[in-house]
Amino acid sequence: MNIAVQKENFHERIDSAPGWQNRPWGGYQALTQQGRFKVRHLILKPGKSLGMQSHFHRSEHWVVVSGSGRVVVAEQTAEIYENQSIDIPVGHVHQLENHGKVDLHLIEVQTGAYLGEDDILRHDDVAA
Repeated sequence: MNIAVQKENFHERIDSAPGWQNRPWGGYQALTQQGRFKVRHLILKPGKSLGMQSHFHRSEHWVVVSGSGRVVVAEQTAEIYENQSIDIPVGHVHQLENHGKVDLHLIEVQTGAYLGEDDILRHDDVAA
C-alpha cells in the first residue's frame, strides 16, 4: 500500500473522529475523563505551537508518541522526542512547539481539582 495514501486516510479518520476538536495548530480528542483526571490525544502540526500558558487547578503530563518538539516549562527549554515525557506542575508557564517536519502526537494526562477548558491563563496568545 502507498504510504502517502495511508497518511492521507489517517488524517481523514482523525479529523472525523468523535469528539475531535480542530484548532489552527492541529487538534485534540478527549480519550477519557473521570473525577480528577482527563486524558487527551493532541496533534501539533509542523511549524505550529501552543501559546504560552499556565493553569490554576491542574498539572499536565505529556508523553510524545510520535514526532518531536521543543517545550518550555518555567523558563527552561528542552527538546522532547518520541517515547519521552515531561511533567508540567500546577501554575508553571509552559509552551510546546513542533519545529519538525512531521506531526507531533502526544498523550496529555491532566490531573487536578478542576479540568475545565477555561482553566487557562494565556501569557501570549501566539498559538500558530
